[in-house]
Amino acid sequence: MTDTGKAGDLMAQLSAGEKKGLPPVHLWNPPFCGDLDMRIARDGTWYYQGTPIGRAAMVRLFSTVIRRDGEDYFLVTPVEKVGIQVEDAPFIAVRLEVSGQGREQRLRFITNVEDEVDAGEEHPLRVVTDPQTQEPAPYVHVRANLEALIHRNVFYELVELAVPGEVDGQSWLGVWSGGVFFPIGRTE
Repeated sequence: MTDTGKAGDLMAQLSAGEKKGLPPVHLWNPPFCGDLDMRIARDGTWYYQGTPIGRAAMVRLFSTVIRRDGEDYFLVTPVEKVGIQVEDAPFIAVRLEVSGQGREQRLRFITNVEDEVDAGEEHPLRVVTDPQTQEPAPYVHVRANLEALIHRNVFYELVELAVPGEVDGQSWLGVWSGGVFFPIGRTE
């Protein structure tokens, strides 16, 4: 079967089962059918056979059936599972909505595929700092082992909201959301 056949079959399955809400990909255990020439770039652009997928509705549809098992990413339907490449995270948090203040503050992240999550216990934030460049890479948990890389502009908004806090006896700057303090940078 060619990649074109795999992608066409996958699209037919997705369109046939299209409903409101996310499909229960975590419950599906279809056979692995090989790798698809599909890649999600670090900037959130989806590529098929080296060409960007230009239709936002198609990207959204594919994004509803992505699953991560260990370090590998797959598109999963009830009848097949195909491997795809993800350069960093499958989603990008492109917008931030803030409500409340202090410990009552709520941070809502909207992704490039229209998922919305409120940071908190179920959707934690984390920041990984590159040891060589000291560049921060912030993430928010979106769903079932999947994260969104927080866009640089949105991260700057978080930095503006940062307040001092203490984590494990050390001083941090961080943000509150859903009653949880999330450290985003050490105070020096």
